[in-house]
Parts: sequence; structure tokens; C-alpha cells
Amino acid sequence: MNLVSTSIRYFTFILAVAGVLAMGVVLQKLRSQDAAIPPPPVEPPKKQAPDDVAATGILEARDENVAIGVPISGLVKEVKVVVNQVVKKDEPLLILDDRELTASLLKQKAAIAVAEANLVVSQAQLAKVQDMLDRLKSIPDQRAISQDDLRNRTNDVLVSKAQQQAAEAQLLSAKADVQQTELLVDRLTVRAPRDGTILQVNIRAGEYASPQNRQPALVLGDIATLHVRADVDEQNAMKISPGKDATLYLKSDSSKKYAIQFVRIEPYVIPKVSLTGASSERVDTRVLQVIYKLEKPKDEALYVGQQVDVFIPRKP
Repeated sequence: MNLVSTSIRYFTFILAVAGVLAMGVVLQKLRSQDAAIPPPPVEPPKKQAPDDVAATGILEARDENVAIGVPISGLVKEVKVVVNQVVKKDEPLLILDDRELTASLLKQKAAIAVAEANLVVSQAQLAKVQDMLDRLKSIPDQRAISQDDLRNRTNDVLVSKAQQQAAEAQLLSAKADVQQTELLVDRLTVRAPRDGTILQVNIRAGEYASPQNRQPALVLGDIATLHVRADVDEQNAMKISPGKDATLYLKSDSSKKYAIQFVRIEPYVIPKVSLTGASSERVDTRVLQVIYKLEKPKDEALYVGQQVDVFIPRKP
């Protein structure tokens, strides 16, 4: 029995040692297969001065983008612009279906013709009763006519004048209805509110457009000169120096820097909405937005919506 017990103990010990050795071999193999952590695709930019305040920014059109909407819900008849097209103020951008209003306009124009005919009738009636009254008054001896008849003719003239005024008012109302409908038809042509470039076209002919759509039909912006909207953490908001220019680096290329000119500070601290994707980034941060101007370089492509790194001089 002692021999059997001793053999079992030695066998168990050998198995344990073999298990440890096997685990060591597996771990060594896994370590050898681990790839080295690759370097970042783009080196992060370095501060011009150690005290500069770093901020994340985004490129946008001058005076911000304009989200073009539609005045009423309706079917899109025609989209007259394409992306990257430069437009002038009041230039047509898209047209909604106007067939219903056009049909109403035909009826209202016919109502003008009816009102004009009624006016001619009332004018003729007034001329008739006025002539009869004038003939009664032209009789040399007024005793030869009935005073009741004279009063009736006078009242007929007053009634005819009122009918003519009503016909004139009806004609004006019919013309006003036509003008109103023409304005509504013209309203269905969405025009550019200012000069700029079409940045997005999110609607097509035949689609249904509505003011309640979350996505704007078109996006318009002036990209001849770009603006930079820098988000400064609220903890650093009091450290920046207002009125001073800053330095910008593209996220995609930290080797190039751009000088940007101070425009204004937005006076309202807002929740941060522009996220960089870093795991350590807090999404509940509130930021102060500072606007800078960037002269668009002629030999480089910069696009609205690009994220950038901004370094702002610290207040002395």
C-alpha cells in the first residue's frame, strides 16, 4: 500500500510540473505572437508655447452654414442646383409642386372677369337711373311731376351708386386673391438667402419635402473664407486671451500650421458636441466657443466639417 501511495504522489507531482511547463510554453508562444503597438498614424501637434490653451475645433463656412428648408410640405418638382455650385442671393434653388395653387389661380382670374362684368353692369344701371333723374329735374315746371316719383328716382341713383361701389370692391377683392395666390406660388420657389456655395443636396425631384424634416433640404455656405469654431473647455475659459490670433493644425496633418485671426467669442457656454473619439474624453463637458477666421489657401484643399487642433495664447 505504501508503494502504491508513493507512486500516486510522485505521478501527481509529475503531472503538475508538466502542466506548469505546458502553460509556460503556451504563454511564451502568445507573447511571441503579440504585435508591437503601432505608432499613431499622425503625430499630435506640439504647442507653440507651453502655456497655450489647446482646443478642438471644426471648420465651418463664414457666418455659419445655412440649412435651407421649405415653407410648406409638398412634392419637390425640381432641384435647380448641385453640390459645389456657387449661387447668388435670390437665385432659385428648388421648386415645389404648384399645380394646386395654379388651378386656384385660374379660378380666381376668372372671378376677376366676372367682377369686371358686374362693374360694367352696375355702371350702366347707374347711368340709366341718373339719366331718368336728370330728365325729371330738367322739367321747367316741377309741379308737373310727382314728388314721390322724384324721391324714388333719387333713391334709385343712390342705390345704383352703392351697387357700383360694391362691384368695384368685389373687383379689388378678386384681384387681391390673384395677387395672394401668385405670391404663394412664388413662395414655392425656394431662393438663396445670400451668396454662397451649395454644400449639401439632401432632396431630389419627386421626393416629399416638409418643414418638419430633421435633415435640411439644402445646405448653403460661404466657403471663400472659412471660420474655425474652437471648443475651449470651461475650466480653461478664463485663461484664454480675447482678441489675439491663434494657431491651427489639421487632425490629418500636424506638420502644417495655419495662422487664424480672432473674430469673436460666443458669450454662451454650451455642452460639448464635437467629440474626438478619445477614450478619456468626457462627453458631459461644457465648452466656450471661440470663432476664428482662416483665409482658405489656394494650393491646399480644406473642407467644411474637418476637425482641427487649435492653440490659443493664454492670458498674461
